Amino acid sequence: MKCFIAIALLAVAVSASPVEYGHYGAPALVHAPLVHHAPLVKHVVAEPVAYPKYSFNYGIKDPHTGDIKSQAEERDGDVVKGQYSLVEPDGSVRTVDYTADDHNGFNAVVHKSAPAVQKVIAAPVHAHYAHAPVLSHYVH
Repeated sequence: MKCFIAIALLAVAVSASPVEYGHYGAPALVHAPLVHHAPLVKHVVAEPVAYPKYSFNYGIKDPHTGDIKSQAEERDGDVVKGQYSLVEPDGSVRTVDYTADDHNGFNAVVHKSAPAVQKVIAAPVHAHYAHAPVLSHYVH
């Protein structure tokens, strides 16, 4: 079906394209005379732009997956300030304080705390092992 549609579209495109026979004896394709229009004048109207100001924050603490992170940011005009933090797989906490503006660009300061060490007290394991039976009749 796709092949049929492609062939049909190709046939329509070929029949619609102008062919000039040139020196083969057939009359050349005659083009319509060009019509000149008056230049178009486009009036540009500046739309009012709202002053950019916002603030937000969020946090995730999923004990099942260990996904713990948060972010807070605020913007006033062209100045953005914020902080985000996350718990790394080794238990350390990475905190990033950042600012951005037209004069200084984007700047970030990264702080990393030491991994949290948890004391785990394991109960002694008393395992009783039985010896496997000797299977002498399976000797090669």
